[in-house]
Amino acid sequence: MATITSTSLRSPAGSRDGQSSPLAGLLAFWRQFFVRAFDPYRPELHYMRGPGPACRAKLKASSHRRSA
Repeated sequence: MATITSTSLRSPAGSRDGQSSPLAGLLAFWRQFFVRAFDPYRPELHYMRGPGPACRAKLKASSHRRSA
């Protein structure tokens, strides 16, 4: 899930008279909104949740050696 925060965006390159059009500012806002809202990186998919199957197999093998 993406978290959306409100930040002021830098104004896009202005026109020749030094002022940017309201449409350019609106487009820059929506462009940045979609970049942040639909970011494909999902850290919860990469979070380690504990020992995996290799660790369990190793522990199981070592417990059999001790009991024998």
